[in-house]
Amino acid sequence: MSRTSPQVTGWLLLLPSLLLLIAFTHYPAVATIWHSFFSTPKGAVPASFVGLENYRLMIDDPVFWQALWNNLWFALGTIPISIALALQMALWVNGRIAGRGFLRLAYFTPTVLPMIAVANIWLFFYTPQYGLLEQITGAMGLPSHNWLGNRQTVLGAMMIVAIWKEAGFFMIFYLAALQQVSPSLAEAAALEGASRRQYFWKVLFPLLMPTTLFVLINALIDAFRMVDHIVVMTRGGPDNASALLLYYIYQVGFAFWDSAYAAALTVVLLFVLGLTAFVKFRFLDRRTHYQ
Repeated sequence: MSRTSPQVTGWLLLLPSLLLLIAFTHYPAVATIWHSFFSTPKGAVPASFVGLENYRLMIDDPVFWQALWNNLWFALGTIPISIALALQMALWVNGRIAGRGFLRLAYFTPTVLPMIAVANIWLFFYTPQYGLLEQITGAMGLPSHNWLGNRQTVLGAMMIVAIWKEAGFFMIFYLAALQQVSPSLAEAAALEGASRRQYFWKVLFPLLMPTTLFVLINALIDAFRMVDHIVVMTRGGPDNASALLLYYIYQVGFAFWDSAYAAALTVVLLFVLGLTAFVKFRFLDRRTHYQ
């Protein structure tokens, strides 16, 4: 048998996944970058090369900057809280408590619900005058408030929906990681006189850092690909106060039919996600201990 046959076998085993990766990830990304340098074809008028014109328009586009700013605030408001809640829930349901299986199911249920269904559930909660939240605040004697129709509260209301949806999903990863930690570590820490807080910060949390980084990257990607809830609940309103970057791309591409400008906006989104991946693999991985 030839000495190179194991290498050939390995590449053949990788070939199906490699073809799918190229066809559905790399090629669309390269094609999007290419189309961002052209104009949008209109009827009999074909696309023409315009260079950086779409990016110049983006710099002067106030809606783009509003959507990008909203997305940064959205990520800042949802990621830390989602991860903290996921870790807290995982620590709770990993212990020996009554109804542990039911709690795990309850925490994970929002994750398996379709995003459109989640949006409609929360749309009922936020509906002025007769929504569930309005009924609770009305019973407490508080005035009625249009949570999704106010610029000051709409983005925060959308953050709550995202946290409710994502925290249970991240909990599963933390729960799996906690079940891999040997109980002898807690026993040894207790024998050394360490408190539960010291054991968590000095022993347990460092062991969970690989999971935390994985969850962090997924949470950031989710924060920048949020579009379903926006379409159903606010459509970016009021006055673009809840417009996120991916929703604005969807709006430009499918409502305004400006595919070239949508491609340029997508390149910005790819750059943000690519920069995040670079930081993760270049800096954070080197400071993480893998068992």
